Amino acid sequence: MLPAIIAVLTGLILLLWSADKFVDSAASIASHFGMPALLIGMVILGFGTSAPEMLVSALAALQGNPGLALGNAYGSNITNIALVLGLTALISPIAVQSQVLRKELPILTGITALAILQLLDGHLSRTDALVLLAVFAALMTWTIFLGMRGNGDSLVAELEQEMPDRVMPLKNAWLWLVAGLLVLVASSRLLVWGAVELATGFGVSDLIIGLTIVAVGTSLPELVSSIMAARKGEHDMALGNVIGSNLFNTLAVVGIAGSIEPFVVEKSIVNRDMSIMALLTVSLFVIGFSFRRGTRRINRVEGAALLVCFCAYSAYLVHTYLAPSAVA
Repeated sequence: MLPAIIAVLTGLILLLWSADKFVDSAASIASHFGMPALLIGMVILGFGTSAPEMLVSALAALQGNPGLALGNAYGSNITNIALVLGLTALISPIAVQSQVLRKELPILTGITALAILQLLDGHLSRTDALVLLAVFAALMTWTIFLGMRGNGDSLVAELEQEMPDRVMPLKNAWLWLVAGLLVLVASSRLLVWGAVELATGFGVSDLIIGLTIVAVGTSLPELVSSIMAARKGEHDMALGNVIGSNLFNTLAVVGIAGSIEPFVVEKSIVNRDMSIMALLTVSLFVIGFSFRRGTRRINRVEGAALLVCFCAYSAYLVHTYLAPSAVA
């Protein structure tokens, strides 16, 4: 059991470190070759922050652990909204101002509904996965097209302001790109092995480990970046981190895992986890589009409510799956 715990902790630390190095180096290389800041922000930074979820879910699918793959993706979505956004709003209320974000919220709700519909038959087929990837490609193309046409949006301006801090010398960027990628793959394998061993040791499914330990661990980049953005007053970036990550998780992470290895889906994923994910997504839509006058905000009370939801959900998982094994 101890080696598995060490493997999970070490894997998470190396995974987050290597993802950060990989993103910074990739952004620097793209910037050196003249790639627009908007494209770097939406494509490279977007993929980079979801790189931990992508690699962990892909490796889990390859190794025949579908529960870990889906638990990581959907658990990260729940963590992003309830924990990341809740804690960020508790520290600094989040103003919802950007026109791009007001469009992305209903899109996220619709994509969440699509994901649920696909899994109602208890199976994620390769066709389902390819549909998710196709929607993801179309969404990225559409978002980039709108962004290139509407440079006045505040989200675009914030992405452009963020880029100078990420630029490094080209030679160093290539070195860190290769090193970051190698450590990303190695740490993902270590994390998946540790997670499976923990599930076996505790007598629970790999789904539960994916929904809890792995999901929270791989969501740490979103937590840190959202809190930092909120403290700097960059509210659109804080909310955009969560929305963007959930879109990547639902479409790209699950799509990649399912295209690698189609798998049977436990009923509890749809009945419990995806239902909670959908409710949290709708609550985010309702909060962000409240009909109060003035600036729309996710205030501290609403942030605290989201945190309570996360704690209650986590406590339910622990009580349901660990209590029986402890008694035994």
